[in-house]
Amino acid sequence: MGRAFEFRKARKMKRWSAMSKAFTRIGKDIVIAVKEGGPDPESNAKLRAVIQNAKAVNMPKANVERAIKKATDKDTANYETVLFEGYAPHGIAILVETSTDNNNRTVANVRSYFTKCDGNLSTSGSVEFMFDHKCHFRIPAGDVDLEELELELIDFGAEELFLDEKDEEDDNSVDGIMIYAEFQNYGALQKGIEELGHEILSSGFEYIPTMQKEVTAEQREDVEKLLEKLDEDDDVNNVYTTMQDEE
Repeated sequence: MGRAFEFRKARKMKRWSAMSKAFTRIGKDIVIAVKEGGPDPESNAKLRAVIQNAKAVNMPKANVERAIKKATDKDTANYETVLFEGYAPHGIAILVETSTDNNNRTVANVRSYFTKCDGNLSTSGSVEFMFDHKCHFRIPAGDVDLEELELELIDFGAEELFLDEKDEEDDNSVDGIMIYAEFQNYGALQKGIEELGHEILSSGFEYIPTMQKEVTAEQREDVEKLLEKLDEDDDVNNVYTTMQDEE
């Protein structure tokens, strides 16, 4: 198995901290998708993917429809994705992915978390090179032949495929197949999966560290303090680190 498999396995138990935060993130994604491509999921592939993600976190259909309607309002603020780079204590590199309608607020908040936890916010490009930016899709496993599917999707940019067991904490979860590719191949891969008739359960983007650093239990606690503060911020979507995962 490749690095995407190991990364997925390590993060699988790290669910979004609360359902409300998951819904908040989906709501922002809907606004971004509608502003870019319109409110019709049939003609807006990005919106179609976001709606699948909403189903994956059991977001009520009424909430999705309300978010789409709100996004069409010209007075609704748009969100932009902003990536922050920095270092936690003990030289652990951090990438903070945010969606914000007020960049000044988000910058101030993120900077304060780093400062309070003895880290430092760095300049653009200082950390990102330590990560590979990937896109991913999850489809039902069913009776799909993994090797055959890989051959069918390789022309659409697929790099790594593997079985992904269902979430035992979610009664609606099913065994799936994870498909990873370079982030710029997202659209092509989505099109390929749909053309082959596979249902997309969820999709998204991830930063996978190319190297990881071992830390002691005490050092891990120091880093976790910063990660917890970042995770509590509504503007923060994901946080990625070069800290070695616990065994």
